[in-house]
Amino acid sequence: MFPIRRVATSVAAPALLLVALSGCALLGPEEAPRESPGGQITESADADVFSVQVGDCLNAGAMEETEMESLPVVPCTDPHDGEIYAQTELAEGDFPGDAEVQAQGEAFCTAEFEAFVGIPYDDSALYLWPLTPTQAGWETVDDRVIQCVLDTDGELVTGTLKGAAR
Repeated sequence: MFPIRRVATSVAAPALLLVALSGCALLGPEEAPRESPGGQITESADADVFSVQVGDCLNAGAMEETEMESLPVVPCTDPHDGEIYAQTELAEGDFPGDAEVQAQGEAFCTAEFEAFVGIPYDDSALYLWPLTPTQAGWETVDDRVIQCVLDTDGELVTGTLKGAAR
């Protein structure tokens, strides 16, 4: 059996950029370390991509591949360059194809950007990219989740970028 992964792409106005993200931990990814179920990340870890949630911070610059099964999460109080800011689930049915899933992810994440950051995406110095399901994940583990990642393009920040208006 092969590992289930998620895909990530970057949207930078006006061009679509492919972002390099990271893959596997030696023994496989673990649950994100949290203070309680649904709580904040408590320590840096390579967390299973299915265990990250809205509000989690990560080191996007540390990721190296476009398909991954883990993400390098950190407490938001530690320096980081990424944050999960929105999530949605795609409708049941047959896998609509990579291009359609990416288009839906980009549209959703762009629409949610202003509500989180405080200014429209086109006016921002920040970037976004959607984490989207692969066909294997869709068909094997019923993965329909799109998560939106806010990316500072390598600038390290502490705390959330919610309402940063930049």
